[in-house]
Amino acid sequence: MKKLILLFACGLMLGNKLVAQTTTLKIAYINSAMLLQSMPERINADSALAKYTRSFQEQIEIMTKEFQTKLQVFQAGEKTMTDAMKEVKTKELQDLQSRIESTQQSAQEKIQTKKQDLYTPILEKADKAIKDVAKEKNYDYIFDVNSQGGIVFSKEEYDITPIVKAKMGIK
Repeated sequence: MKKLILLFACGLMLGNKLVAQTTTLKIAYINSAMLLQSMPERINADSALAKYTRSFQEQIEIMTKEFQTKLQVFQAGEKTMTDAMKEVKTKELQDLQSRIESTQQSAQEKIQTKKQDLYTPILEKADKAIKDVAKEKNYDYIFDVNSQGGIVFSKEEYDITPIVKAKMGIK
């Protein structure tokens, strides 16, 4: 009977040890903002996006100046204009303002599309490097400290940002 109880106790301890070993997770975190900030491709993308944005800003500024000039001319000569002429000039100003607003909206959409086009390959490259490191180091989970439900506290030893940067050839 004592042998049976001893055997049972050893079995329980061995079983607990096996369960503990199989449920141990390997967890790490990354600072994706820091990683993206250090990628040379991001600097080029930012520069291209700024140049693209400036072209729209310049176009909108020209249209706005034209509107302001026409408005000043209208206001200066309004007292001497006939009602028909006022109506024509008012319609002209409204059309120009509508074009400005339409151009601004179109510019915002095009800039957003351009940003997505420029950043998608960069994000994909970072994602691939993170996944490669996860596979190489056998991580079960990698958390991003910049996400909405982010990590409140973590030890630096679990930060794989430097490992991913090294994998990507970033200093």
